Amino acid sequence: MRHPPRSVLLAVAGSVALIAGATWPVVTAQGAAPLCTVEYSVTGQWDAGFQGAVRITNNSTALSSWTLTFDFASGQKVTQGWNATWSQSGTTVTAVNESYNGALGTGASVSAGFLASRSGTNAVPTAFKLNGTTCNIDSGSTPTPTATATPTPTPTGPPDGGGAPPALHVAGNRLVDAGGTAHRLLGVNRSGGEFMCVQGRGIWDGPVDDAAIGAIADWKADTVRIPLNEECWLGLPNIKPEYGGAHYVDAVKDLVARVEAHGMTPVLELHWTQGQYTGNSAGCTDVHATCQKPMPDQQYAPAFWSSVAGTFKNDPAVVFDLFNEPYPDRATATTTQAWQCWRDGGTCPGIGYEVAGMQDLVDAVRAAGARNVILAGGLAYSNDLSQWLTHRPTDPTGNLAAAYHVYNFNSCASESCWNSTLAPVAAQVPLVAGEIGENTCSHGFVDQVMKWFDDHGLSYLGWTWNTWDCSSGPSLISGYDGTPTAYGTGLRDHLRALNG
Repeated sequence: MRHPPRSVLLAVAGSVALIAGATWPVVTAQGAAPLCTVEYSVTGQWDAGFQGAVRITNNSTALSSWTLTFDFASGQKVTQGWNATWSQSGTTVTAVNESYNGALGTGASVSAGFLASRSGTNAVPTAFKLNGTTCNIDSGSTPTPTATATPTPTPTGPPDGGGAPPALHVAGNRLVDAGGTAHRLLGVNRSGGEFMCVQGRGIWDGPVDDAAIGAIADWKADTVRIPLNEECWLGLPNIKPEYGGAHYVDAVKDLVARVEAHGMTPVLELHWTQGQYTGNSAGCTDVHATCQKPMPDQQYAPAFWSSVAGTFKNDPAVVFDLFNEPYPDRATATTTQAWQCWRDGGTCPGIGYEVAGMQDLVDAVRAAGARNVILAGGLAYSNDLSQWLTHRPTDPTGNLAAAYHVYNFNSCASESCWNSTLAPVAAQVPLVAGEIGENTCSHGFVDQVMKWFDDHGLSYLGWTWNTWDCSSGPSLISGYDGTPTAYGTGLRDHLRALNG
């Protein structure tokens, strides 16, 4: 998706790179029959900050709205939150319900999360109030809460018991597992890793803990596509150290492991790259990886894929998507020039930096010793595959598939175009619609897309599992617990019908 830089969205000051083995302090209390309970957990922490979560349970009369308050004891400061409106005055933290989760019936629970800065210790809050009522104690007892540490929960499999994701390879025009059984990639995109780090605001946009990934699995998705930023992965000097290099790589590795623990296939995709481009349809004038460029750059993109491939070459469940949405056709004078640029790179007409072609990126992956399945999208922001077969890169492993993106506003967004341009490609190689979506806040168009792709046994992934509104692009959810938007309802119900 050609989304704008997300500086207009929620500002973030802390990273969500999780540390393996972090403990979850859970607040408990003496006494019986509390009017409300609050479980507080630290889901990840690093030198200057941490990620936390609260789970609120109302054991009293039903509430139409709620406000949670608690105090930090060692200088922590909330910098971002989700599933609640978070604020802090002095040491007192306040979380107020969002419009979609204010109703809290008797016995009902709601979860919310946040990022916070810290220095030194990270003391656990010891008292919580819900709408002024002290939680975790009997109404007649004296508050004597204690904090206990429990091990970080091990992610479980998906709700349908799907187990580990398959080790995939290409067989003809299908993706198959080690036993030869065909598999479709059906799921969602999880945007954030491409823009938060380069904007100096974090690594992920919203939570990526086990509960958040479990919510994706609960839609019966079997795949999560994860957009990445080459400057952040490589830790280039313009990236804040806490959001780049080893911190970024570790965060990606943690998310991949969490996706796989829920039985889903992770697709790692290069979304934003370096290279100054000011020509037709430029998304930005910055040389840095702050927007979608027409093609990846030769300076860093092959190094990115060499590093990513080396990191995941022993995990055949991971799929590599070489470059989000090429559009050299907007820069070159002819379609022939555009397809040549797409495959071969080098000096391309209308593009002022040296381009890494798809063949360069395939070569970088294979030279690293990785045999993972590779996806390569076509021209016109991956919406045009008309000459993909003619110009497809050479892959010595035979594990190359075509990637396609389609939205209701694209040129090739009709059954007649799919029949004429996609069907011939899908007859020879696996075809994955890495992004499908519509900007109408409805799902009439994606319903048509899914039907055509279902009829042809092909794969598709909805854009995007983020809580944005329709003014900033198609958003599948309004809450990271998996609450769908009207648009997301179409994909969720369809996935559940297919895989439920």
